[in-house]
Amino acid sequence: MFETLKRLFAGSESPQERSLSPELSTAVLLVEAALSDGIYADVEEAEIITVLCAGFGLEKDRAAELLDEAEDLAEQAVDHHRFTHVVKQLPRDQRLSILEDLWRVVLADGERDAHEDALIRRLAPLLGLSDRDRAQARHAASGR
Repeated sequence: MFETLKRLFAGSESPQERSLSPELSTAVLLVEAALSDGIYADVEEAEIITVLCAGFGLEKDRAAELLDEAEDLAEQAVDHHRFTHVVKQLPRDQRLSILEDLWRVVLADGERDAHEDALIRRLAPLLGLSDRDRAQARHAASGR
């Protein structure tokens, strides 16, 4: 933790922070969504792997490796901006799909929590998406 604080105040980035891929950044946001209600259920973890495979054309083993890395990054993260900044560079239709995937992950356990809603409400504008986009993504995810 102290190393993270030192890097934050010194303004230096580790090589890992400089080379965030859209896949890894998306995986971190999905993990954050799963964790936002305080319970990281197996069904949410499985949904993240499914989403990563479908959304980025990854093999299941590669998606699982990415998930492990994302879990570590999510544990160390102090905010979402560095991840949303990377994802925001993707085309709008892909960002809309990721927003729907965020909803799919939080709804995977069958319960909707106010903390999950609040997180996605904060993430949508950081991804350059509107409240209407957020509502449509939630509707699409709950229809699956």
